[in-house]
Amino acid sequence: MAEKRFTRRGFMVGCSAAIAAMAGSKMNYVAFGSQVAEPNQEILVVIFMRGGCDGLNFIVPLSGADRGHYEAERQSLGISTGALSPYDLGTLNAYAGSGSEAPGAAVQLALHPNAAPLYDLYQANKLAIIHAAGLDYDNRSHFDMMEYMERGTPGQRTTASGWLTRHLESSPSLPDQIIAPALAIGNLQPSSLLASRETIGTNSLNDLQLNTGYWRWQDAQRSALRGMYNAGTWLHEAGAQTLNAVDIIEGQDTSNYQPANGATYPGGGFGNNLRSIAQMIKLQLGMRIATVDLGGWDTHEYQGDNGGGYFGNKMSELAQGLNAFYTDLDGSGSENYAQRVTVAVMTEFGRKLIRNESGGTDHGHGGVMLVLGGRVNGGQLYGSWPGLDNGLGQLYSGRDLRITTDYRQILSEIMIRRLANPNIGYVFPGYGNYSPLGIMQGADLTPNYGSNPGGGQPIGPNSVYLPIVVK
Repeated sequence: MAEKRFTRRGFMVGCSAAIAAMAGSKMNYVAFGSQVAEPNQEILVVIFMRGGCDGLNFIVPLSGADRGHYEAERQSLGISTGALSPYDLGTLNAYAGSGSEAPGAAVQLALHPNAAPLYDLYQANKLAIIHAAGLDYDNRSHFDMMEYMERGTPGQRTTASGWLTRHLESSPSLPDQIIAPALAIGNLQPSSLLASRETIGTNSLNDLQLNTGYWRWQDAQRSALRGMYNAGTWLHEAGAQTLNAVDIIEGQDTSNYQPANGATYPGGGFGNNLRSIAQMIKLQLGMRIATVDLGGWDTHEYQGDNGGGYFGNKMSELAQGLNAFYTDLDGSGSENYAQRVTVAVMTEFGRKLIRNESGGTDHGHGGVMLVLGGRVNGGQLYGSWPGLDNGLGQLYSGRDLRITTDYRQILSEIMIRRLANPNIGYVFPGYGNYSPLGIMQGADLTPNYGSNPGGGQPIGPNSVYLPIVVK
């Protein structure tokens, strides 16, 4: 008789990130054993474009004086107006200037032609674009800037938890009985979920399950694991949570998942990861947060002339994936998942205005953020344009697009208007500027800028892991 066994691949990847946790987490779970169907819960999906996406070749000046500056500095990397014209996004208002910073000028912008699937979402008012966005901190290190942004503490890489972890801890709308509050798709759990014992991590839902195969001791091993995590501490609850999730997901036919509405995900890891997130949403396990990375944006060389080549391929992958994901979730009634899913796309910084000698672009400052969803006031450009005229002092450090919109301003609006969490001061310590841009639909709650709204203990530094069970 064939029996089921734990596979090294599925169990190791599926569980290590799931219960890597920090002592003292104040989030309580009354029970992990019941599946809670909540058709109205809001879900945030965070996509991080790692490597520093070139925002100036993603959302491109189409006309005016800044078009001239773009052409002069980008040279062969620049995208022609003929290629851009079908994807005109409209006009972004001028940055008014602040202190010693020069004011900008309004600019007409267009979308990279390989990102045409995003244009469809923009035209349908489901996609908002924020240019000159990011973390206004003078650092060009990938690792530093990603840590600062994902931990939500600029200048501090040693913060013990990520901003999404603190959101989960402080959210007033998160019930106790949830099997899988957060899902991290990929090889590593991101720093935004650092110290989260609520997160399940896996490369795909196919990995997070039991596999068929002969193993006479499988039942004993399963029983031993259940016994090992059969107590009331947060460590035991984290282990039980993961095992419960495995039990539920293995009962689903995840390998034969059929996306809705004819959605076609791009081949490769990014498309597969988005497909897994869509499946998890439809399983109704109460998931509130999902994260996924799309790397490869560090285009120091051979970026591709006139928008083609390597960067053009990355644009296609991003745009096709996001379009398929939204199409898959779009529906009606209780199956209109897109109405309660918000996707935030971010990167650690943009690229310099000038083309380098290797046919690429080097680390810059201001970049692009996207917000996608059924409750997004899309079809609009948000933020303000700082300009590209270095003669007028418009460039940051004389070479980069300035940042005029703090990334926390965008995420705070999502937190309050969609996730109903007003605890901005706890999620983003030291940030006290809730001023919504109007990107999201929803009610404004009074922001709480306190540092610890729940009165819990600080998160500690210790990690724990389930043992790997192999034959």
